[in-house]
Amino acid sequence: MKYKKYFRKTSLKQKGDGDFFLNEIRIKKPKFFLEVGVFHGVTARNVCELLYQIHKDEFRYIGLDLFEKNDENKSEIIPNTSFSNPFKQIYFKYIKRQDPYSIEAVRDLLKKFSKNVDLIIGNSNKVLKKIDMSKIDYVFLDGGHDYETVKNDLNNCIEVVNKNGTILCDDYNLSYAPGVKKAIDEFVANNGFKCDILYNSRFAKIEKY
Repeated sequence: MKYKKYFRKTSLKQKGDGDFFLNEIRIKKPKFFLEVGVFHGVTARNVCELLYQIHKDEFRYIGLDLFEKNDENKSEIIPNTSFSNPFKQIYFKYIKRQDPYSIEAVRDLLKKFSKNVDLIIGNSNKVLKKIDMSKIDYVFLDGGHDYETVKNDLNNCIEVVNKNGTILCDDYNLSYAPGVKKAIDEFVANNGFKCDILYNSRFAKIEKY
């Protein structure tokens, strides 16, 4: 299965990024998938399509994001949500009449899998600790890139790794967000986990030995 962009923005925009990501998911075949940092929902749709191929309706996708820009998150690196392509601007403003970074737009993109999807609005620093991790077997971590946020996100997902699940972190070696690498390295060292750095140091895959 090839990674599709669905006429929206995605952090997996370079050629090959998305295909590599989907292959990582295919290897593990998770049934309960958590994504922190949904953005326009492109990765969510691709994940749902893949998990449907593998499990049919026997899967769950949970997506957490701010789904808005606000003053509470000034320290976070939030991707640019506006389009440089004028056709995409026209499409969302006048045809879809949606902000693609809204929960309504993401729900619309995922409506094919509405029975399998839960979308949660909020800051992961506050919300992740309230999510039941007992069944989640795969986490894609691509939320806030501030050191404290990544540290918090990892600590709140530790149960997933302890149950032989996987945390796949995006932007491991991002030059303008060094806090991501620092938080991941500390988390792995402090807990004695295995960490594979993949795809030109873009992804960090955390699992038990």
